[in-house]
Amino acid sequence: MSTAALTLYYDGRCAFCSTEMARLGRWDKKHQLAFTDIAQPGFDPAHLGASMVELNLEMYSQAADGTVYAGIDSMLAAYTLVGRGYLVAPLRVPFLRPPLAYLYRMFARNRYRMSTLLGYKITPVCQDGVCAHRNPYLKD
Repeated sequence: MSTAALTLYYDGRCAFCSTEMARLGRWDKKHQLAFTDIAQPGFDPAHLGASMVELNLEMYSQAADGTVYAGIDSMLAAYTLVGRGYLVAPLRVPFLRPPLAYLYRMFARNRYRMSTLLGYKITPVCQDGVCAHRNPYLKD
């Protein structure tokens, strides 16, 4: 188990998601975050009390005390820990939370398409001279 204050579970096949995790990692000067790619072979979400279907619908995270967060609550926790809580401040406003959570879920469920539309790309994974994109929607 990680000693980080928060472990984020993200889809490494999603170009937007990978870019955001890298950005959070750069901002994490106190090393409070850990990142786990749920697309890696053998990943088992059982310790989160969630299924792979659920993890593919929205981002999950787990605090060091075992608390599990999903969706916008994961974002709130991560951005706050790296000192960038102001970027997600609207997620704290009670009357904005439901519509923003809905929009987040719609984005998360369409993240491959949205990554492509927003111009995000993933570098192909190469092994033994054979390269493959991790994102099924990105082609050479």
